[in-house]
Amino acid sequence: MALSDRATPRLALYAFAAVVALTLFVAGTTSGAAFGAFNPGWDGSSSLQSLAEDGAADGELLRNASRYDEFEADGTVAFALSPDEAYGERDAAAVRRFVEGGGTLLVAADFGSGGNALLDAVGADARVDGRLVRDERHYAGGPALPVATDVSDHRYTDGVDRLTLNHGSVVEAGGNATTLAATSSFAYLDGDRDGELDDDEALASRPVATVEAVGEGRVVVVSDPSLFINAMLDQPDNERFARALLADHERAVFDVSHAGSVPPLTGAALALRDSAAVQALVGLGGLLLIAGWPRLRAGVAAVRSRRRQSAPAAEPSVGPDAVVERLRERRPEWDEARLERVTQGIMTTEEKTTGDD
Repeated sequence: MALSDRATPRLALYAFAAVVALTLFVAGTTSGAAFGAFNPGWDGSSSLQSLAEDGAADGELLRNASRYDEFEADGTVAFALSPDEAYGERDAAAVRRFVEGGGTLLVAADFGSGGNALLDAVGADARVDGRLVRDERHYAGGPALPVATDVSDHRYTDGVDRLTLNHGSVVEAGGNATTLAATSSFAYLDGDRDGELDDDEALASRPVATVEAVGEGRVVVVSDPSLFINAMLDQPDNERFARALLADHERAVFDVSHAGSVPPLTGAALALRDSAAVQALVGLGGLLLIAGWPRLRAGVAAVRSRRRQSAPAAEPSVGPDAVVERLRERRPEWDEARLERVTQGIMTTEEKTTGDD
């Protein structure tokens, strides 16, 4: 059965509204920020969050660093991927209490200063060098994607034979930091980024992942946050490394408090979940809406009724025969030909007037 002329545009309008709503929903719940937990693109870390949901007993997204005090530190691993904003004193103190109380903090950074500032704040010894590491012998896709072939025997590297970096750096493993993975002996730091081994750039094996004790907890440092992005988790053996870290803990926390913005709809949902005041406000608004809904419907119905009553009644249409009879009553002296001419003129004038309206 064919759709009616009126149904077709209505269905098109519904389809357009559905597409717009879906587009707004996707835009409001996803992000294009690099390393973002809500970024499903190649440079996001949504896959890492999915691994945590599959393997960890509990997962948490952290937008406010002060909430570190709310977690049971023992058995929790917190991921801070490429923090690009400095932690204030209060936030840094909360992170340090978390680590000293038995939590595990993973800081993955390469060229920015945010990662080293956080490591300093929590009392870790390791630092990220900040220079690009290249390896002309062991790489995946090019020397700027070096493969760390020297992997230590540790529970965080269970089943890991290598790690693959993507334009990363190295770790300066000072103090009591233990190397988890290091580059091959053919790697070098390309300080001037000219893509060549210069006279002042030496070949050597250098750490790219370390772990150290801080208080009752641990700090893991990785010199390339790209190791955890969606496109790189498939490279050997990045996903195994992430799974080993998650498997050793009961809870996973993703610290996005200093790593860019959160999508608006997701932010609103998190604010509702985290704030009792917001929950109370939304609940009160819902109760008021439910209580006032019958009165609102009655008011709308009353307005529509008044509009219908005040609308002018449509004048009944007058046909040619009625016009002829009326003219014959008023002008009995006119013959039939004249009556028809005058009637035709009246009807034509009425049609033009109606068309102008």
